[in-house]
Amino acid sequence: MRKRNNSLTTDHDSSATNTILDTSPNLKYCHKKGQDSESEVLLSSADPVSDKTMGRYRRYGLMNRLKRLFLWVLGVYIAIPFIIKLCPSIQAKLVFLNFVRVPYFIDLKRPQDQGLNHTCNFYLQPEEGVNIGVWHTVPARLWRDAQEKDRAWYDSTFQSSHPVMLYLHGNAGTRGGDHRVQLYKVLSSLGYHVITFDYRGWGDSEGSPSERGMTSDAIFLYNWLKEKIGKKPLYIWGHSLGTGVATNLVRHLCDRGSPPEALILESPFTNIREEAKSHPFAMVYRYLPGFDWFFLDAITANDIRFASDENMGHISCPVLILHAEDDTVVPFHLGKKLYSIAAQSNSLSGHKVQFIPFSVTLGYKHKLIYRSPELPHILSDFLGTAHPHE
Repeated sequence: MRKRNNSLTTDHDSSATNTILDTSPNLKYCHKKGQDSESEVLLSSADPVSDKTMGRYRRYGLMNRLKRLFLWVLGVYIAIPFIIKLCPSIQAKLVFLNFVRVPYFIDLKRPQDQGLNHTCNFYLQPEEGVNIGVWHTVPARLWRDAQEKDRAWYDSTFQSSHPVMLYLHGNAGTRGGDHRVQLYKVLSSLGYHVITFDYRGWGDSEGSPSERGMTSDAIFLYNWLKEKIGKKPLYIWGHSLGTGVATNLVRHLCDRGSPPEALILESPFTNIREEAKSHPFAMVYRYLPGFDWFFLDAITANDIRFASDENMGHISCPVLILHAEDDTVVPFHLGKKLYSIAAQSNSLSGHKVQFIPFSVTLGYKHKLIYRSPELPHILSDFLGTAHPHE
């Protein structure tokens, strides 16, 4: 009898439990099958009100994080113009970018590491306490003779009949930049001596960068070259920011009555204010009220002008302008505008002024004009009309 009662009690408890599980709206259960029996297992609470509340909390937390991020970005955006205005030296660094040494980890004393086995590295001193690094690449036909030769041999090659190109590079990087090295190779293959250097403050050159210092270095190199080559043709090639240095140099030479044989400007701009306003970095601030006061006046405060448009009124030698339509660093319209100014300049009357555009389909952008298979023909056609001055 006791066993029977226990069995009934057990059945009654189980039935009661099942009733509670079945009738509770807030509990879930499942059937777990064994070999001989089936048991019901309680899983979890399923309160839809709690789920909705947790969802709202999660969305609220996400919105808070996004709001804080937006306010942080807005704060930085507003702070940058004031920081630059209060510290104009920052703007100078952004113009020169001399602290950006691309490619990294190259030894400028070893141009052969960049595939220039017919190039000599040496240093000159434009003024006391300032040494600047220089590369001299001889014409490709002298490649075999150049192996293992010292600077004295390289200097002696200036006595050959080969013309000389003084190359003035743009901002950022060094004289060992890849697109620059590729252009040296092209010019060398065409029979030119190529002389290039790092302005003071760039690469392994000493000193601090400034427009005045860059121009002074260019003048020094030009005079040094003229002493070496005498009356042989000497052309000046500037790229990007180097076009501003080039027009400063050529204006100085023309003012003193000794213009170069020709000036070649690759991806030039009119002046640094217009270039800064058109640069992609300025896009997020271009329409900000007071843009000129915050950014452009800060450039002027550093005595940085690079006024190629103004210089064109003082230049009296042939001028060739090369510009790619898809150049995003120095927009194509600035090169075209500089050409229009040069074409109307009284000082350039009687001299050849030519503008060569490169189609957007070629993809040359800001640095790759050296890839053009037409470049040798363009140079020979243009420079063939540039007669050495007596």
